[in-house]
Amino acid sequence: MIKPLLATAAVLALLPGLALAENAPAKTAPKAAVKSKAAKGATPQAANKTVVAKAAPTARRTPAQATAAAATAAAATGAATARASLGPEELDIAKRVYVGEMACELGASVRVAADAQEPGHFHLEGKGFKFHMAPVTTSTGAVRLEDHKAGAVWLQIANKSMLMDQKRGQRLADECKGPEQVAVAEAQKKAPPQNLLDAPPPK
Repeated sequence: MIKPLLATAAVLALLPGLALAENAPAKTAPKAAVKSKAAKGATPQAANKTVVAKAAPTARRTPAQATAAAATAAAATGAATARASLGPEELDIAKRVYVGEMACELGASVRVAADAQEPGHFHLEGKGFKFHMAPVTTSTGAVRLEDHKAGAVWLQIANKSMLMDQKRGQRLADECKGPEQVAVAEAQKKAPPQNLLDAPPPK
């Protein structure tokens, strides 16, 4: 009788330990599941984070560079103002400029067109050149247009026009004639103007 009682007591003593062993995984599993859920929940938040890149520092200009930039801007503004400010005399000369396509000697041609954006100014184009010109007063009364930057000069008289390159000292186009100048040239052939040297001396 004693042995069965001892065996029964030993079994009863082991039951609490077995119960704890069975319950241990059940207690740890939810913790792992909670950790796993937390980890999964953190991933979308990390993915949705916007990474803001710092802008690269702007290169600072040296005093010399700043002065040069200011001088360039001032020169451009001054040139635009000079081109736009024409006096009454220059605007009167602009009214007498012949426009259109003009045939020149040696098969060349020049096209003169008024600048719609800048009254009194003209675009002058031909093969290998393009100028933006403004009228200049002269003592002879001839129509004169100049592109100061390029050094080009357009001279217009009654029977022809010519284009000069002052920087190179050469003509770019000569004997250019519009319809009005052709008419004057034909009239001069029929009735040449009298040479002052051939005129009779005054009485």
